[in-house]
Amino acid sequence: MHIPKLKHTQSNNFILLAGPCVVESEDLCFEVAEKVKAITDRLQIPYVFKASYRKANRSRSDSFSGLGDEMGLEILAKIGQQLDLPVVTDIHSAPEAAMAAAYVDMLQIPAFLCRQTDLLQAAGATGKVVNIKKGQFLSPESMQFAVQKVKEMGNENILLTERGTTFGYQDLVVDYRGLPTMQQYAPVIMDCTHSLQQPNQIAGVTGGRPDMIATIAKAAIAVGADGLFIETHPNPGVAKSDGANMLQLDQLESMLEQLVKIRKAIQS
Repeated sequence: MHIPKLKHTQSNNFILLAGPCVVESEDLCFEVAEKVKAITDRLQIPYVFKASYRKANRSRSDSFSGLGDEMGLEILAKIGQQLDLPVVTDIHSAPEAAMAAAYVDMLQIPAFLCRQTDLLQAAGATGKVVNIKKGQFLSPESMQFAVQKVKEMGNENILLTERGTTFGYQDLVVDYRGLPTMQQYAPVIMDCTHSLQQPNQIAGVTGGRPDMIATIAKAAIAVGADGLFIETHPNPGVAKSDGANMLQLDQLESMLEQLVKIRKAIQS
């Protein structure tokens, strides 16, 4: 797996994809990126900054979806350039693939779109790393076909992300058997925040269980996940998207310290 700008790969640590859910402002993105970079540099964790330049999947039409595509992508590119970090962002349609690829190092396929053939092929054709989130409605085994669609474009740089499975109308569960299953097809990332969503709330705003983020992360590292995905924000209570299941930024460092110890323990 070749991810441009990725540091500390020699540490044999897990990869971290982390940042706010959406590009709310340039100042916020730099605040989060700089803080997480300092932590991951100290702990020698390979770090990819994450933020969506646009949120296409929102429960309500009046929910914040972004600052505008060009502005959001330019902010992401600036973070990558000024902080020398790889950057990942979501894409939602085939034409977005080439557009976003001009600004970022990794393209992410949202879970609800992971079966969209034209989207997967367009992402693969860019040559960028493609991170495919497993649909909440799919088995781990079925993700091999999503991987094949990207590989058919001559692109072997693929990650799969586990983000929970639908459990009733308003909850998700994580089946950790799925991680080694999907590792047969590509390296696997555990999404520690979206897997704790409580979707389809009557108010039209997704709920969450941020108190369980560390539990999900510890279990993932213990079973051998290749990386973690964590949305984090200085003040989740005022975040413009997914605040109910994001990790407060000042809680990240101590959690990562514990996770590095677990990683070392299972490797020894």
